[in-house]
Amino acid sequence: MKDKRVKRLNSLLREVISEVLQKDVKNPHIVKLTTITDVEMTADGRYAKVFITVIGTKEEEKDTLDALNQAAGFISVNAAKKVVLRYFPTLEFKLDTSLEKHMKIDKILTNIKKEKEKQKKSSDEPDE
Repeated sequence: MKDKRVKRLNSLLREVISEVLQKDVKNPHIVKLTTITDVEMTADGRYAKVFITVIGTKEEEKDTLDALNQAAGFISVNAAKKVVLRYFPTLEFKLDTSLEKHMKIDKILTNIKKEKEKQKKSSDEPDE
């Protein structure tokens, strides 16, 4: 029962925080192409990790992450106005690297496939 509740709250927080980022946060250091990919709230509801992806350079990622962590209190206050919880969690923003890891794995698998095809072609050719 608690697991379902936490998942629902994570999803709700993701939507509400995304809305606050789009409408209320006016920080030039936060890249416009910032997406909240996931929220992981603790079981007691006091803390939440907010995972983001940023489309931009590594420097823009770092600047955006720093700016979001500095604005976490402001974001919490504005998000708390939109959702009623006994305690609104303390937010901590983290960079979601799962997409990068997925792309790296996909590249490795593609290279393996190409290598296998190359080996197959060379073994299929008749020796002279």
